[in-house]
Amino acid sequence: MQTMKIGTNEIVLLGTAMPPELPPGSHVMTATIELPPGDPGTPPHRHSGPVFGYMLEGEMIFELEGEPERVVKAGEAFWEPGGDVIHYQAANNLPDRVTKFLVVMVCAPGREMLVLVSPEELEQRKNRRSPQPN
Repeated sequence: MQTMKIGTNEIVLLGTAMPPELPPGSHVMTATIELPPGDPGTPPHRHSGPVFGYMLEGEMIFELEGEPERVVKAGEAFWEPGGDVIHYQAANNLPDRVTKFLVVMVCAPGREMLVLVSPEELEQRKNRRSPQPN
């Protein structure tokens, strides 16, 4: 994390990303998502555009295609590029507490923000998924 001072305001930089260029007609949605204790989250899916998130409470198991799963904790930021990349997990890592996060999602024009991935496609792309911990 990096801290900057602008006037009397302190800005804490949580992360940076180079998202793809946004096509004209894209729109942005901001939402909070709350997962009950131990909730597995949405099944494997993809987003039409980039998603930027910030963990407000709890912990989340986060896994994107081609990356190992990791735990994102309250106070940490995360992002995904959207497009063709499969988002495998966004699960509550805690058996006894709610997990809550804020997301800013860029939706490509004329496309759904979230589309579930079929079992057939998951099978075809299984070589792109990082090995799972035991």
